[in-house]
Amino acid sequence: MAVRVSVLGASGYTGGELVRLLTGHPQVQLAHLTASHHEGRAMGAVFPNLRGMVDLTLEPAELARVGRDSDVVFVALPHGMALQVVPELLSAGTRVVDLGADFRLKDPAAYARWYKQEHTAPGLLDEAVYGLTELYRPRVRGARLVANPGCYPTAALLALAPLAQAGLIGGPVVVDAKSGVSGAGRSPSAATHFGEVNENTKPYNVGVHRHQPEIEQALAEAGSAVRVLFAPHLVPMTRGILATCYAPLARPVSADAALDLYREAYAGEPFVRVLDDDLPQTKATYGSNFCDVAVRVDAERGLAVAVAALDNLVKGAAGQAVQNMNVMCGLPETAGLWAPALFP
Repeated sequence: MAVRVSVLGASGYTGGELVRLLTGHPQVQLAHLTASHHEGRAMGAVFPNLRGMVDLTLEPAELARVGRDSDVVFVALPHGMALQVVPELLSAGTRVVDLGADFRLKDPAAYARWYKQEHTAPGLLDEAVYGLTELYRPRVRGARLVANPGCYPTAALLALAPLAQAGLIGGPVVVDAKSGVSGAGRSPSAATHFGEVNENTKPYNVGVHRHQPEIEQALAEAGSAVRVLFAPHLVPMTRGILATCYAPLARPVSADAALDLYREAYAGEPFVRVLDDDLPQTKATYGSNFCDVAVRVDAERGLAVAVAALDNLVKGAAGQAVQNMNVMCGLPETAGLWAPALFP
C-alpha cells in the first residue's frame, strides 16, 4: 500500500527537490502540494524539470484536509512557520518531517536567542527527533515529528561524529564550510545575484550563524560537549557543501586507527562513504543522497581534520527527509534515493 505524502512549501528549492525525489519513489503517492505564492499553478510550470512527471497543482494549505489525507507531511517552510502548522497537522493524525529549524534546538530559550522569536510550541521539543538518520535511526523509526537537520550541520556532524562518539575531541572545533548558492533559497536577493556570486567566494556570519548551536547540541549528544566555531562561506556553484573540520585530539591516535574508527562507525550505512586515499569533493555527490567523509591526523599538532561533502538540497535537506520518511514508515531506507551522483 502506497504511503500518502504531502509537501507544504513545494515551490521552494527544497520543496521542489522533495517532489522530484518523491515522484520517483516506488511506494509513495503524492496527495497535496501547497505554496502560498503559486496557488493554482501546475507544479511543472513552477519547476520545468517536473513537466510531464507531476500532474498536481499547487494549492493553499488547508491543514485539516492535508493532515487527514496524508500519512506523512513534509513541511518545507521558513523558520517560524512550522510553529504555526505542525501542531495542527499532528492533531489531524499525520506524521511530520519538518525541514526547517523550528524543532531542532531542544532549548526554547536558545531558539529565541538564535532565531529572534519566541518558540510557541515548546511542548513538542522533547518529542521531536533530530533527523540525522545515521545517528538517530532507532528514535526516528517511532517518531511522530522529525526535525530534519540543516545542510551545514549534516556535513559537519557526519564528519565529526565518529571522533565525538569515541571521546577523541579534546577542545573547541573549527568548522570551515563552503556552500553553493541554492542553500540560500529561491527568493532573489542581492547577495545571491549572479553578478555578486560569480567569480567570488566570501565568508559570512562567522561565529554567529544559526547552525552553530545545532552542531554543538548534536556533538554533545554524541559524547563531546565542546564549543564550535562555525565559519560558513558562499562559493560560486549551484549545489554542494564541503565542510573541513579541525578538532583538537583528546589523546593521541594514529591515522590508521582514526580511519578504522570511521569505517566502523559507518559500516552498513548506505549513504555515507568513507574515503581512504582520496578526499571528499562536492562533484562526487552532486544530485545524490550520498555524503563522502574522510579523516586525517596531524600527530605533531594533536589535530584531527575531518572532511565531508554532500549535496545541500539532497542529503542536506530533501533526500535526508525522504530517508527519514522511509525509516518512519518501515520502508527500505534507500527507496527513491538509490542513484549515483551526476558527473561531471
